[in-house]
Amino acid sequence: MTTGVDLNLQFPAGWEQAKEIKYSQGFNKPAPRDFVGYGPLTEPESLAIYNFTLMHDFRLVIAYHTQGQEIYWQFQNFNPPDSLEIGEKFAQASGYRLAETPYNSSFAGYKDWFIQTYNRPRLYY
Repeated sequence: MTTGVDLNLQFPAGWEQAKEIKYSQGFNKPAPRDFVGYGPLTEPESLAIYNFTLMHDFRLVIAYHTQGQEIYWQFQNFNPPDSLEIGEKFAQASGYRLAETPYNSSFAGYKDWFIQTYNRPRLYY
């Protein structure tokens, strides 16, 4: 059953900022995309990924973005060691463009939380 919450806007890394941005853009109720929900980690799927990550000692996490052919390799002022170099290698291998995350999309995602929590490379396609 879907509750109309964007599962990649559920993580506790700037969730309040994401809420402010998305609400100001009109995404203030359940929708097919961009609704942050009513708090971080309220959705079972996001909570499951969160807990799974906490249980494992991942050195690197890679996720494929469904909308872009870009690699987002950082979160705000967090630049984990080797992130840029790893991003460049994946960009070259995949043909995707290495890009900085647009400000309006740079909060509350799994990538953001992983980088903020672990300070480890995280590539987001």
